[in-house]
Amino acid sequence: MDNICNVTTGEVRLSYVHLFKPYAAMQGQEEKFSVTVLVPKTDTATMGRINAAIEAAKQRGVTEKWNGQCPPMVPTPVYDGDGVRPSDGMPFGMECKGHWVFTASAKVDYPPEIVDKAGNPIINQSEVYSGIYGRVNVTFYPYSFGGKKGIGCGLGPVQKLKDGEVLGGGHVSAAQAFGAPQQPAAQNYAAGAGMPQQPMPGINPITGRPF
Repeated sequence: MDNICNVTTGEVRLSYVHLFKPYAAMQGQEEKFSVTVLVPKTDTATMGRINAAIEAAKQRGVTEKWNGQCPPMVPTPVYDGDGVRPSDGMPFGMECKGHWVFTASAKVDYPPEIVDKAGNPIINQSEVYSGIYGRVNVTFYPYSFGGKKGIGCGLGPVQKLKDGEVLGGGHVSAAQAFGAPQQPAAQNYAAGAGMPQQPMPGINPITGRPF
């Protein structure tokens, strides 16, 4: 069951990236590592795995969290990016159009591993920002808290695949702001051309010796 509830996405876009430092949207909330995942609607394979994982998490909820009964309406963390945000009823941002949208998070005791395309750990935090493309491993789970029941999404390892246009509030690198660094022109040393000239020694007119 745990395996069914776990999904590694195909290539997705990442927004609201808080992967190296935990974050809380409002003062007093628990700080967590988190990222919002944008799954292209064309990636039916990933969404098929996500929907299967959510259904498996509901079954876990019945046996482990919800006293043997599944609520008639089970809130899930996946939303239609072409629709409106559940928090305020406003449309999702333009970057969400044509995507399924969900947020995954992890507690401060479980920081996610962040790796590059080759699987090596990313040390330079500036390489990970809102707008990059990557793959994300997530686990869907049932919850019952404060009288509310639903399905949550836990954050696992994240792999960066490629850079993308920076989304609002994201990191801007020097290369993105000012252009790629220019390589210094190579000096031409062929046949002595361009060879730095050494100053010729002077001749002391009195002694006749160089100085």
